[in-house]
Amino acid sequence: MGSLDLKKIFDGMQDMHVVVVGDVMLDNYWWGDVERISPEAPVPVVTLKRRESRLGGAANVALNCQALGAKVTLASIVGDDNEGKMLEALANDAGIDTRLIMHSSQRLTTTKTRVISRNQQMMRLDEEVSEDLYTEEEHPFIDLVLRFLQREKPQVLIFEDYNKGLLKENVIKRITDHCREIGIVTAVDPKKKNFLAYKNVSIFKPNLKEVREGLHLSIAQVNSEELVAAHEKLKSILHHDITFITLSEKGVFYNNETESKIIPAHLRNIADVSGAGDTVIATASLVYALTKDAHLMTAISNIAGGLVCEQVGVVPIDKDLLLAETERLLTLSEALK
Repeated sequence: MGSLDLKKIFDGMQDMHVVVVGDVMLDNYWWGDVERISPEAPVPVVTLKRRESRLGGAANVALNCQALGAKVTLASIVGDDNEGKMLEALANDAGIDTRLIMHSSQRLTTTKTRVISRNQQMMRLDEEVSEDLYTEEEHPFIDLVLRFLQREKPQVLIFEDYNKGLLKENVIKRITDHCREIGIVTAVDPKKKNFLAYKNVSIFKPNLKEVREGLHLSIAQVNSEELVAAHEKLKSILHHDITFITLSEKGVFYNNETESKIIPAHLRNIADVSGAGDTVIATASLVYALTKDAHLMTAISNIAGGLVCEQVGVVPIDKDLLLAETERLLTLSEALK
């Protein structure tokens, strides 16, 4: 594919409207120095120097979509707490539409606090409620999202599941069915609990570990034969359009019934894999909605995932850098064929 064609795709992202539905998180980073061991217990004493809060979970997927130029609406539930207010403020500051964020007096805002010294994570503190939504929250949330979809008709809807209780089976089914009915591309980044609940979606994007656990398969060898078998088992249950499996350092795999391929990872200086899956699902969803090309979707999102792994912490993709790297690597790939 020529550079002009790629630029046209990247320019087209600014005309897309994406709704991200899923578990949002507030990612806190506390940086400091370690110079001694505590006299109270054999643990390091971290002298804090700087604190920062970032969007995490489904909110990071939304941030990646926004970084790629799309209009983004975030649908989720946060606690009636300071962390929820901060998360919503960060999303608004980033240009993300927060009209579909509900506040709950019965839940905490999921918060992950990482203590870092010399670019190494010393500890992570988690605050969360992972029980399923209560019925009195579930139905108003579904109604809110469905009315929005009917009115706004976005091109893409992404489910981002972190097993924190928002994406119950009924929530998934009602929203997916409505998207199918009005022609919205649906993509999902699943987790173990509701792994097989995402029926009839456009793109099903687990990682290899999730496939092994979700289907109870060993997949001892990461090769086309075993991955195609996994796709066929998934297809028989989910009836989805495309299986897209991330394979960590081995790259990515896709199967859309007409073609199937493993695309190797590109050599990178890996600093931190946090948030890479968020970048991959955001990129894949937009590229596929624009092109309906499963191979191109997989190739570009494979590059995007590698790029964010070169940064420490959860950071969104740099669109200009991704375009330049995509033009370089895909042109090189064509030349080597």
